[in-house]
Amino acid sequence: MAIDYTVIVVYLLGMLAMGWWGMRRAKSKSEFLVAGRRLGPAMYSGTMAAIVLGGASTIGGVGLGYQYGLSGAWMVFTIGLGLLALSVFFSARIARLKVYTVSEMLDLRYGGRAGVISGVVMWAYTLMLAVTSTIAYATIFDVLFDMNRTVAIVLGGSIVVAYSTLGGMWSITLTDMVQFVVKTIGVLLLLLPIAVVKAGGFGEMRDQLPTSYFDPLGIGGETIFTYVLIYTFGMLIGQDIWQRVFTSRSDTTAKWGGTVAGTYCLVYALAGAVIGTAAKVLYPKLGSADDAFATIVKDELPVGVRGLVLAAALAAVMSTSSGALIACATVANNDIWSRLRGKSTDGERDEVAGNRAFILIMGVGVIGTAIALNNVVEALTVAYNLLVGGLLVPILGGLLWKRGTVHGALASVIVGGLAVIGLMAGYGILANEPVYYGLLLSLAAYVAVSLATPATDEAVLTAWRERLAGRGAPELVSEPVPAPQ
Repeated sequence: MAIDYTVIVVYLLGMLAMGWWGMRRAKSKSEFLVAGRRLGPAMYSGTMAAIVLGGASTIGGVGLGYQYGLSGAWMVFTIGLGLLALSVFFSARIARLKVYTVSEMLDLRYGGRAGVISGVVMWAYTLMLAVTSTIAYATIFDVLFDMNRTVAIVLGGSIVVAYSTLGGMWSITLTDMVQFVVKTIGVLLLLLPIAVVKAGGFGEMRDQLPTSYFDPLGIGGETIFTYVLIYTFGMLIGQDIWQRVFTSRSDTTAKWGGTVAGTYCLVYALAGAVIGTAAKVLYPKLGSADDAFATIVKDELPVGVRGLVLAAALAAVMSTSSGALIACATVANNDIWSRLRGKSTDGERDEVAGNRAFILIMGVGVIGTAIALNNVVEALTVAYNLLVGGLLVPILGGLLWKRGTVHGALASVIVGGLAVIGLMAGYGILANEPVYYGLLLSLAAYVAVSLATPATDEAVLTAWRERLAGRGAPELVSEPVPAPQ
C-alpha cells in the first residue's frame, strides 16, 4: 500500500498548496467569494461538475447500482438534469444579477425584507450539506489507513477548512479543477472498465443477475419522482450551486459551461450504476450497499491505480464539502450576521477578512457536527427537504411570475419550511410525504398571499428587470490580480 499512500499524501499536500496560492490572489470580496467573476468555459464546467458530484454521487451512486442495477443511476441522473435545467433556462439571468447570495436575489426581486428568513433556511441547508460531506471522510480514510472515525473527520475536514479559509473561491476553484480531473481519470477511465472486465463483461453480468438489474425503471417510479423533486429542483436554487454561477465570466459561459457540466453528470451517473452492478456480481453478499465502492477498489485494482481511484473518491467528497462550506459561510456573514448588525464592514479587504473568519468558524462547527452525527442519509434528506419545501417556490416564482410579492414570498418560506419540519416529525425523516405536501403548501401560500396583498412596486420591478438584463448592477468585479510568478 506504500505507493497508494504516497498518491493520497501528494494529493492532499497539493490541495493545501493551492489554498496558499489562492490566498495570494483573493484580495477583494469579489475575488474571495466568486473568483472575481472571471471563470472561462473550461474552468467553469470543471468546477461546476466537481461540486455537484460529491461523495453521495460517487460512493452512494455505486451503492445504488449495487442494490438496484442500472436504475440506480437515477439519483445522480436527476442531479445532472437539474444542472442542465439551471444552465439552459436560468443561469444567464442569474449571472447578470451580479449578487453574492440567493437571498440578495430575493431582496432585489421583492424589494427587501425577505433576506434574513430565507438566509436562515439556506444556511441550514448548506450547513447540513457540508456536514454530510465531512462525515464521508470517515469511510474513505478507514479504507486507506484503518483510521478512527473521529480522527478521519478531523483530518479531512481540517484540510478542506484550511484551503477554503486561505484562498476562498479561488482556492476552491483550483482544487476543484484538480478534483475534476482526478475523478474523471479514477472513476470513468480506470474503475469503470476494470470493474466490468473483472465481472466478466456485460454478458456475464446479465447471466448472473436478475433482469430487474437491467430495467431502467427498476428502482421504482415513486423513487424517481422524489429524486426529481429533491435533487433536480434542489439544483435550481441551492446557494452552493448559484455561487458557482456567479463565478462565470459571462452569461454565455454560465449557460454553455453549465450545459457541458450537466451532460458530464449524466455520464457519471451511468458509470456509477454500472460499477455497482459489476460489484454485485463480484460480491453478492456485502453487508451494506454503500460498501461496494470501497470493496471493489480495495480488492480488484492494482497498486497505484487503487490509490488514484481512492483519491478520486476523496476528491468527490472534498469538492462538495468545500463548496458547501463557503456557501454556508457566505450566507451566515452576508445574509444573517451583517443584516442583524444593521451594517456592513468598511472596505474590500475588511470584507475578505470577515468572510475568511466566517469560513473558519463555520468549518469548525461543521467538523464538530459531523463527529456528533452518524446518519448521512437522514442529514442530507433534512437539508434538501428544507431547501425545496421552503425556498423553491419564492425563488422560481420571483423569476417567472410578476405578480409575486414580498408578503407571498415570506409566507411561502415560513409555511413551506414549518410544514416540512412538522411532516418529517410525523411521517419520518426519510418519508416522501414531507417534501410533497410541504411544496404544495408553500405554493398555495405564495399564490394566495401574493394575490391578497398589493403588487410589488413598479420601481422595484423596473430595477429588477434592469439587473436581469445586465444593466444597473454595481461594479463588483475587481481589477485583475496578476498570477504569482
